[in-house]
Amino acid sequence: MKVKILPPEDIVTVDIDKTISVKVKPSISVEIKNSNKKRIDFKMNMRKALNGDLMIFDHKDIDIIVMTEKKKVVAFAKDLMSEIVYGAESRLMEHLRRMGVIEYDSIQGGNVYGSLEGKLHEAVERDALKTTIFQISEWMRQEAPYVEATKGHDEQMEDATLNPDGDNSTELGEVPHEDEKGSIKQRGMFSPYFYGRYTY
Repeated sequence: MKVKILPPEDIVTVDIDKTISVKVKPSISVEIKNSNKKRIDFKMNMRKALNGDLMIFDHKDIDIIVMTEKKKVVAFAKDLMSEIVYGAESRLMEHLRRMGVIEYDSIQGGNVYGSLEGKLHEAVERDALKTTIFQISEWMRQEAPYVEATKGHDEQMEDATLNPDGDNSTELGEVPHEDEKGSIKQRGMFSPYFYGRYTY
């Protein structure tokens, strides 16, 4: 048996009784990856409601709800409605509007007092829900210095009230008891129920 290898064309010739020619073509697998894609990791205090809505509680002043069925983003006051709460809601909606997440003319007050809502755009190329969550996390990252500053201010005011320094405190000592204190008299006042009479 004679075996002859021809390198230029990769032809293997085997001579037995007959000549058999076999061409061997190398197989090359090519995997093309998108170099523009990158993994983004972030954390948020988020919970899923029974109907599938996503509730985000990271912010100090507002709670954010992403309504998956109604395609809306709604911001609610966390505790009490104030100018600070409205400012946070307005900043959130403005950020989502600039990033192209919600429709320009859909920002309005919600049916709950002190809430603000916006309607999500219809997604063409990207996942609307993932894009919305990512942009909310980006807004949270921008709000972090404000949240930390207000938290520090509240702790400082509480400490100044409960533990005042020497300049803002005084030793009262024993306060002597008096029959009458303050500006409201207990005796000698005109009685509104008995016209012309005084209380004694």
